[in-house]
Amino acid sequence: MLPTITTVEVQEQAPRVAILPVGSYEQHGGHLPLTTDTAIACIITRELASAYPVLPLSPISIACSHEHGTWPGTVSISARTLHAVITDIAQSLETSGIRKLVLVNAHGGNYVLSNIVQEANVTDARMGLFPQSREWKLARQQAGLISNSYDDMHAGEIETSILLHAEPSLVRPGYETADHDGGGTTVPTHARDEGVHHDWRRSGSQPAVQDTEGPGPP
Repeated sequence: MLPTITTVEVQEQAPRVAILPVGSYEQHGGHLPLTTDTAIACIITRELASAYPVLPLSPISIACSHEHGTWPGTVSISARTLHAVITDIAQSLETSGIRKLVLVNAHGGNYVLSNIVQEANVTDARMGLFPQSREWKLARQQAGLISNSYDDMHAGEIETSILLHAEPSLVRPGYETADHDGGGTTVPTHARDEGVHHDWRRSGSQPAVQDTEGPGPP
């Protein structure tokens, strides 16, 4: 899923926009890898790069996952570090003539990205953030998913469906019976417990994989 474009190809293409996938390294239950959010961000970036003359960048694979900090394997960096890294990347791109950057974010805990984009666009439209809630909502509708964005908060139907469609080798056995719906009384009361229901509660429901249209732009 990493970009394989060469420097010669970049020179020939002369892109005006770069795409930076931003994910996380955090627990996603027993059937999805710690790199799930990074993988989804890379998949979306790959689809965008196949449709538009943009420069796909290597992902930021560790970001702000403090709400999952007590789970084995989860690793985070501070919001200020993520801010600094993205700012440095944008400045580096500008030296090569690319002044516009789109952040493809696939982790809900990366709240600071909105502030980074806001600051970058004070005097000129330099940076964008994609997808946002309206794109995810449209993707759910077009894919025919049976859960909503609130109940399916983590390691559930939409994330499992995207990976089964685009990178099925990343999905472990057991997803067929893993719970995709965190609604009702199983919604965690503490942010650090987010996703616990996808390990402990079993409903027998399956993700709507057969209806998923893929991770490309809605």
